[in-house]
Amino acid sequence: MNANIDLHQLVECVGDAIVVADANEKIVLWNPAATRIFGYSEDEALGQTLNLIVPERQRQKHNEGYRHSMETGTTRYGTSLLKVPAKHQNGETLSIAFTVGMLFDQSGKANGVVAIIRDETARFAEERALKKRLSDLEGSQA
Repeated sequence: MNANIDLHQLVECVGDAIVVADANEKIVLWNPAATRIFGYSEDEALGQTLNLIVPERQRQKHNEGYRHSMETGTTRYGTSLLKVPAKHQNGETLSIAFTVGMLFDQSGKANGVVAIIRDETARFAEERALKKRLSDLEGSQA
């Protein structure tokens, strides 16, 4: 890697949210794109758990999966693009797509995760509207 790259500047300027949580699910990195997507400032997000953005109905499954990943050092999602609902500060539901990576300490023990997150709410809404329109058109031709 080019040593001239300023990683702090990279994290600050990218359009996708970068969120890092430690082994206890506490948010330890929250970039400006995360603020734009979720509504919480960096100060409001740091130190909070990921429940800040995980909708109530997904929390149990999310928490169980997170604990399992920390215990085993693995995630079943690998490099897959995950598409899930998320929660904005104002209570609105968002549709997000993200990849997740495991982070490890010097001894190789899992000590957190990084998620690269994109807000897909508008695109998902357009896709649903197009599918409904297509279904309506197909139905009217029957």
